[in-house]
Amino acid sequence: MARPRASNYRIWLLLLPVLLAACDGRPWNNPYPREEDDQNIMYSSFSERPKHLDPARSYSASEYQFIGQIYEPPLQYHYLKRPYTLIPLTAEAVPRPRYYDAEGSEISAGDDAEVAYSVYEIHIRPGIRYQPHPAFATDDKGRYLYHGLTREEIEEKFSLADFPRVGTRELVAADYVYQIKRLAHPRLFSPILGVMSEYIVGLEDYAKTLEQAYKSRDKGGAGKFLDLRRYPLEGARVVDRYTYRITVKGKYPQLVYWLAMPFFAPVPVEADIFYSQPGMAEKNLTFDWYPVGTGPYYLTVNDPNRKMELTRNPHFRGETYPREGEAGDAAAGLLRDAGRPLPFIDKVVYSLEKESIPLWNKFLQGYYDTSGISSDSFDQAISIGSQGDIALTERMQAKGIRLQTAINTSIFYMGFNMMDPVTGGYGERQRKLRQAISIALDYEEYISIFANGRGIPAQGPIPPGIFGYREGRAGINPYVYDWVNGRAVRKPIAEARRLLAEAGYENGVDQETGRPLVLYFDVTGGGPDDKARMDWYRKQFQKLDIQLVVRNTDYNRFRDKMRNGNAQIFIWGWNADYPDPENFFFLLYGPNGKVKYHGENAANYDNPEFNRLFEQMKNMENSEERLRIIEEMNDIVRRDAPWIWGFHPKSFALYHSWYFNAKPNLMANNTLKYKRIDPRLRKEKRAQWNQPVLWPLGLLGLLLLALVVPAAIAYVRREHRPPAVRGTI
Repeated sequence: MARPRASNYRIWLLLLPVLLAACDGRPWNNPYPREEDDQNIMYSSFSERPKHLDPARSYSASEYQFIGQIYEPPLQYHYLKRPYTLIPLTAEAVPRPRYYDAEGSEISAGDDAEVAYSVYEIHIRPGIRYQPHPAFATDDKGRYLYHGLTREEIEEKFSLADFPRVGTRELVAADYVYQIKRLAHPRLFSPILGVMSEYIVGLEDYAKTLEQAYKSRDKGGAGKFLDLRRYPLEGARVVDRYTYRITVKGKYPQLVYWLAMPFFAPVPVEADIFYSQPGMAEKNLTFDWYPVGTGPYYLTVNDPNRKMELTRNPHFRGETYPREGEAGDAAAGLLRDAGRPLPFIDKVVYSLEKESIPLWNKFLQGYYDTSGISSDSFDQAISIGSQGDIALTERMQAKGIRLQTAINTSIFYMGFNMMDPVTGGYGERQRKLRQAISIALDYEEYISIFANGRGIPAQGPIPPGIFGYREGRAGINPYVYDWVNGRAVRKPIAEARRLLAEAGYENGVDQETGRPLVLYFDVTGGGPDDKARMDWYRKQFQKLDIQLVVRNTDYNRFRDKMRNGNAQIFIWGWNADYPDPENFFFLLYGPNGKVKYHGENAANYDNPEFNRLFEQMKNMENSEERLRIIEEMNDIVRRDAPWIWGFHPKSFALYHSWYFNAKPNLMANNTLKYKRIDPRLRKEKRAQWNQPVLWPLGLLGLLLLALVVPAAIAYVRREHRPPAVRGTI
């Protein structure tokens, strides 16, 4: 007897979920659980595993997207106002320093030469509480439940969710002091210890004290915990329950900017004790894996090979959305939520996306609420008019997607090693060689080819949005640009050739030796895009008949070359830590040289006059006098040309119609709390954009019927055939 094939049934079973999804209206390709469809959840992505989530160690934008929502330093940037404005976060006010001379007598702010110390007193608002965490859990007698675990007990734990009891407590001033001390912990290797040791009184010696204490603790077999409460730090002291004091050497007005960064967020000692227990690190139960803060969100899922989740902190105190911004914010709808309690979103799900194309497709399907624009998808999203004006394509507009752009407070540049005998030095020959190359490298073309037009050529080290940046004719680099018909125009290549000849390298030949000029460009990388960039750089140098040899190496080898001064030409970049010109000019300050002083001055530039002006400018308040000094400094470095100034990148971000309160803020790390979504509108759009295409299924069904029906007919005929008459022989 013939029967319909079992494989046909399997096919129908596979198609059943799709058909059911088509019936109930839910998109068949929705990657999220059905119960989340109507929930107040934001969906985003990340591309690389966060290495550090400990606020003493983290110094990466990819890490700050998480810890900025969890930790709360005393200050923050106003979300809407520009220029960037510091406002209180957990502090009651932005602290103003009091100044003291060497004898300890208070003096006025105007006596800069006599200022020996500046004292910042920070008052914390009472009533702020930490997120739920097992480190705070206690029994009925107030004893901590999880501070004395054995290795066997810890062996059974795999995440914080495995601890059944959690607790909380109030934020106090001592938590901020404890974190400042952690910057000097001998096993944390905080990236800002060197900088802060120059300013916070006693911090350099404190690091040595902790190093010795840590070694002594090891000998005594006391586990991993080093109780920093036992070691006072002169520059960071508790005044009372809600007040602490930071003392710095001389004047350092930039300290208030640091007070808006996670480095100066509070850390409770209970969590340090909890995570320091032997066996915890092996289970990834550390600050780097599970931060502990007072912010609007806390990390509830950390699976960096798949996803990470932030959940609303149930103990968050209820900060409100700003009531004012800058001109145009009200018209843009950015003040509709004024005065409403924050945060608006209950949970954020970050999915790992290593490739840009899947991320882009999911955004278009509505499964990510926001997206950047990769080079691969740029033409799908952006239309550039004949006058260079930028707009969304018709497809993006039809979906209601919005575009926002902003010039980043950062710079990418090509640097010369000023210690190199050919490209370095401060004589006219070396200076004119660098100026000639600066003209030849057409960064307008670079931005167009490799950045899809997303950037503006840099005229000096300071980007837009930072005090000291000048627009228009007053802001151009006169050694590279002319002002023509109301805009900056790069000088002709003939001018670069003239300078090259005056430097003694006419037609790319060293007139002293008769040999072709060969320069060496040290880089890392090696992918297809990198090859195209390197070919472009070679062509730029070929305009001057200079041979450019690209030396590609791994990052560790490149870093060694930079530390030892063996690189001749290199590419570097810097993103602002805080909105002050000091944060860019210090990259050219002589005593910050990479080779001699292990600082961030990668070019090893050391001009005595620039150094003198930097020391005068760095601690000044913004004023006309400070601006005058900044312009003098710009004139010096433009003439010396230790960098080819490169470009300031421009960020492009896309937002769906259900995503609200989006405004680029290039300084703040804690902007998630201001965002709002409309889950109902998102659900409607997803259903509209992801309707299953059913005609192929119908065609497949007809084909299956064509196979099944003949078999069924044959079966029926056999069942109704009369029995055969058997005879005998």
